[in-house]
Amino acid sequence: MYTSKRQHDSPPPGTPSLTYRQRFARTIAHQEVDRPPMDLNATDMTGIDGGPRRLAGLLAVDTTTAPDKQDEAVLVALDTDIRDIGGVLEPRGELARQISSTERINNWGIGQTFNGHHYEATGRPLEGASIEDLERYPWPDPERLDRAIIRGLRQKAKYLFEETPYVVCGRHPVFGVMELGCWMCGFDDFLYRMAGDQDFVHRFFQIVWKYQKRIIELYYDAVGPYIHFTTSGDDFGTQKGPFCSPGMFKELVAPYMEERIRHTRQFTDAVFFHHSCGSIYTLLGQLIGMGVKILNPIQPRAKDMEPERLKRDFGGKLTFYGGIDTQILLPQGTPREVAAETKRLIGILGASGGYILSAAHTLQEDVPAENIVAMYQTGRAGRCCADGDERNGLNLSSVNR
Repeated sequence: MYTSKRQHDSPPPGTPSLTYRQRFARTIAHQEVDRPPMDLNATDMTGIDGGPRRLAGLLAVDTTTAPDKQDEAVLVALDTDIRDIGGVLEPRGELARQISSTERINNWGIGQTFNGHHYEATGRPLEGASIEDLERYPWPDPERLDRAIIRGLRQKAKYLFEETPYVVCGRHPVFGVMELGCWMCGFDDFLYRMAGDQDFVHRFFQIVWKYQKRIIELYYDAVGPYIHFTTSGDDFGTQKGPFCSPGMFKELVAPYMEERIRHTRQFTDAVFFHHSCGSIYTLLGQLIGMGVKILNPIQPRAKDMEPERLKRDFGGKLTFYGGIDTQILLPQGTPREVAAETKRLIGILGASGGYILSAAHTLQEDVPAENIVAMYQTGRAGRCCADGDERNGLNLSSVNR
């Protein structure tokens, strides 16, 4: 999966020893690399408010071109390794509708309100529901998915794979089972059911899995040959620990997630990436057992998620993706502090490969552009980086303050 029909033997600018795909393959194999692969905006969890074009002014990118061209020019200037296709698919359904400029109901019947940054789940269509209510509910029908969307995704994936040198990420086409339960019933209601009404939880997950299975078949049958890794997202942790015990997770959640990974593998040999915010240290063994190879986002301020601990205990089995703190460092630190912490994390998580550089989550509007550029410039320099180091065409002093 790391080469295409068109050979890309020329190394990317400023990185003379490895191509993007060679670097990614070595990273996943836990081998030394010249620098960590880097991602901005190629997954649902590594985006940037305002798009990459927000950094154009610091990178001498032409701002008179179309926004999408500015975005790509910024990624080229930063020398990021990954491009993406896909996203959560939404078959036509009777529940989805726009209520106002800030309120909507999605395909699952979940009310959502725009808070100025993103849509929050504010409606709970299955709060207090019974198993009988689950049987009567108008679930989305995967057969109503517009096949033209699938054809378009295949075309884009094929183009990226055969005509560009980049690593191709296939974004996940479905939501996670646990997060859907928490959104549709409300966190309090669904977490209570996980403890006291497990028949309901299993039936809910069975229904969702039936939907996921068909969407997986449609999506990965089309794009599977052209992607290097694929994502999933389902938040299992709070700042201090998982939402449920490892035993409850093994009984209720793990069987459905493991089946999802197994079924996905029938259509692609792409590496499986899983995103969960929060403290999930005690669940990592189970995730590895299911087939998760890449862990995101590495939220360093969450309990037991310190990079040193993760690398020591799981560094031979997981590739870590993210880790640059978005809670305090990136919004409040200086470019010099961001560069120093980025260099430190590369040294820890990137020892003998196994690290992909990105922020710990979406870069929101409160993160200064200078801090973002400092992070990627440091990553591009790899382990040789130091303040003011101009090797590989860098000059960190231009953004230090």
